[in-house]
Amino acid sequence: MSLATGTSRRRLRLGGLALLAAVALAAVLVVRFDVPLERIFTVGFLNRTLMLASPIALAAVGGLYAEKSGVFNIGLEGFMIFGAITAAATLSLVGASSQLHVWLAIVAAVGVSLALTAGYAVLLIRYKADQIVAGLAVWFIGLGFAPFLASLLWGTVRSPGLASMNRYSVPYLAEVPVVGSILFNQSPLVVLTLVVVVAAWVVLYRTRYGYWIQAAGENPTALDTAGIDVNRVRYATVLFSGAMAGLGGAVLLAHAGTFIGTGDTMVDGRGWIAIVAYLFGNYNPIGAALAALLFGGLEGLQVQFQTVDIAVSGRLMGLLPYVGVIVVLTVWGKTRMPSSVGEPYESEE
Repeated sequence: MSLATGTSRRRLRLGGLALLAAVALAAVLVVRFDVPLERIFTVGFLNRTLMLASPIALAAVGGLYAEKSGVFNIGLEGFMIFGAITAAATLSLVGASSQLHVWLAIVAAVGVSLALTAGYAVLLIRYKADQIVAGLAVWFIGLGFAPFLASLLWGTVRSPGLASMNRYSVPYLAEVPVVGSILFNQSPLVVLTLVVVVAAWVVLYRTRYGYWIQAAGENPTALDTAGIDVNRVRYATVLFSGAMAGLGGAVLLAHAGTFIGTGDTMVDGRGWIAIVAYLFGNYNPIGAALAALLFGGLEGLQVQFQTVDIAVSGRLMGLLPYVGVIVVLTVWGKTRMPSSVGEPYESEE
């Protein structure tokens, strides 16, 4: 039996155990709290899960692209913070009064994140800075800068109510039971996330450039021998990862409608969860998005339990996504990382 086959079977067994655990949890909810499952797993809960998963999925897709090319962008959390505060500041400064302004704020967030990532990429690739230290530095700077800017703009680390992204309905289709409300009465940012995930999968696994990205992380010498600039490929993926993390932060802000700068800011660890999501998804954009959906669902349960009057501590429920991270890292096993991750490359020419 090959190693790949053994790993696949092991993951299938783990998936079966996870399913049994979910069924057991559902049984406990029904018996202990006397709550019908249809009151928990509602259409509203599914919609909320999709909205909560979108920022994580976007950051995860960007992060896996960078790591596939050989660069570990541990600064995803920081770039998400910059994306969120930039979107909030833009909405405040332009006096947002329409959905067009929300889109403008999202574009501004991506642009600022992209500019910051350009400097970050130069440090990592040209000057060979330690990727872990540089990524942590981005996070720490974001943690300090975002509340500082918020205080300058609003006199407090929390913004006033800002414009948020509205849902858009497709006539007639939105009226289809269950599916219609989920697919055709949805935030356009959720749809955008789905498009990004599918496009990222197609580019990575069905195009020549995707093969270059994979080769840059697995065998950069061979790619260089074939006449492809390895570092240029890495620059592109790191820039993409920062832009996607910034977009994720902006999407989070656009759905929430308020910037929160207390604690770890409103991003609150989602960038770190994104890293776990793409590891869980085995560097596959679709797998990473499904993992993000899992974490979004765990976060959404907090609101859902309150809705059905299940007396569970809010702080305890807030830990659910992080418990999920620990469980995933423990039982899923070691994911095979690209062999040249973290290793600077210099052309032999």
